[in-house]
Amino acid sequence: MKKLMGIPVLAGMIVLAGCTDPSDPNRKTKTGALVGAVAGAVIGHQVNHKHGAYVGAALGALAGGGVGYYMDEQQKELEEQLAREQEAHELEIQRMKDDSLKLTLDSEVSFDFDSADIKHGFRQTLDKLANVIQKYDKTVVHVVGHTDSVGSAAYNQQLSERRARAVGDYLRSRGVAAGRIQTEGRGESEPRATNNTEAGRQLNRRVEIFLKPLVSGEEERAYETPAPSGSRYY
Repeated sequence: MKKLMGIPVLAGMIVLAGCTDPSDPNRKTKTGALVGAVAGAVIGHQVNHKHGAYVGAALGALAGGGVGYYMDEQQKELEEQLAREQEAHELEIQRMKDDSLKLTLDSEVSFDFDSADIKHGFRQTLDKLANVIQKYDKTVVHVVGHTDSVGSAAYNQQLSERRARAVGDYLRSRGVAAGRIQTEGRGESEPRATNNTEAGRQLNRRVEIFLKPLVSGEEERAYETPAPSGSRYY
């Protein structure tokens, strides 16, 4: 039977985690991150005796205690790299209750009207996004397309799917692993604003990217489709 490795060292790390400077305003976050890393190391050295393979952190998943810190760091880097786009209202970054990150891309700057071809000028933004997503590879990337209500529902559904695939394909072309990327279209079914005005329709034409953390023992949750927005606008 194989044993857990380096337990005394790991135990020492846990003690150190509790000895961070009490005046540090980020003490809880840092401690949680270190404890999570230790737990991940322990899990990663456990052996599945049936298959003789390492499980847990060895698969690249995050231990529960480290998820918040990991997503904090990813959000910080996204905000730094995409500051210009946020200031120009071309992109929004939101932290969700489940610790996932939601990025909303304005279709007016990313696609021409009635087209699923990514505008040349927006590719630089997606390049920066791809670089951060590659660095923080313990997430599943969900790309969701949306449209306004102009045209038939069937056509809008197809357009939203094509735009989501275009963004997903572009991220793959920039090195993001294909197995991490899920794409889908929701057509006109989840408007953010009224479709009775041009301003509202512009808000509704968008692509959303959800970055969902892979948590050890709960990996399947990262692959679940993001919940509908539940908009009241129609």
